Amino acid sequence: MTADGDGAGAAGAGPGSLFAGYVFDLDGTIYLGDELLPGAARVLARLRELGRRVVFVSNNPTRDPEMYAAKLRALGIEASAAEVLNPVVTMTRWLRREHPGATVFPIAEEPLWRALAEAGIRTSDRAEEIDLVVASYDRGFDYRKLQTAFDAIWFHRRARLVTTNPDRWCPLPGGRGEPDAGVIVAAIEACTGATCEVNAGKPGPLMLEAAMELLGLEAGGCVLVGDRLATDIAMAVAAGMPSAVVLTGDTTPELLAAAPPGQRPDWVLDRIDRLLPPSAWPG
Repeated sequence: MTADGDGAGAAGAGPGSLFAGYVFDLDGTIYLGDELLPGAARVLARLRELGRRVVFVSNNPTRDPEMYAAKLRALGIEASAAEVLNPVVTMTRWLRREHPGATVFPIAEEPLWRALAEAGIRTSDRAEEIDLVVASYDRGFDYRKLQTAFDAIWFHRRARLVTTNPDRWCPLPGGRGEPDAGVIVAAIEACTGATCEVNAGKPGPLMLEAAMELLGLEAGGCVLVGDRLATDIAMAVAAGMPSAVVLTGDTTPELLAAAPPGQRPDWVLDRIDRLLPPSAWPG
């Protein structure tokens, strides 16, 4: 089923009909920090009642799917790890499919290291052995790790650079933020002259392909709902997928007004439960 919308309008105007599948961003869309956003529990419960398929996507690789599912359940939202996708999943999946025999140097936190080990992917910090440098969100990033990446890519001329996600910063409660994987990518590119070749997060195609596989649907029959134009909405637009931006996270009306064509959503919502048409609610 497709939507009746004809482009982004005033905040609060959502699709005129239901979709078969729903792809939801998490932080800034469903919750902000540790606080559930208004209408989130209500809209997700109703989608479950209506038998619609749901998947949650995040660009944050510092948690694994079970950690995200546990957080959602603690906030009162039904969710399983099988319904959550993030770069821990998509990067591991890509490495197993495209480079099953590669030796990887992850500049990453524990969830990605654990996922790679469980998938049987060999890791090493010996520059002469490394085939792929995986730059990720790593709050333990230091000069030693940068040197290892430099040696593997520039000195030994053998490693390629890929990333879990391109975000330059990650939002924190209270309007603050902290440097994200994009900063580590930039540091490695600056010293090696290499270009990052693969992005396993939004807005890259690997994340959306994995989401559609989980849902068992085509992109045109689903809607993506998120709070970031350059990642959430850009991914949907590139795939020809309907999208809605919620003004509860990163996007402001000013950012929306200045958005390029590739980052313009079909609908703008002041809160997430505006996503469903009035006819979808009981009574």
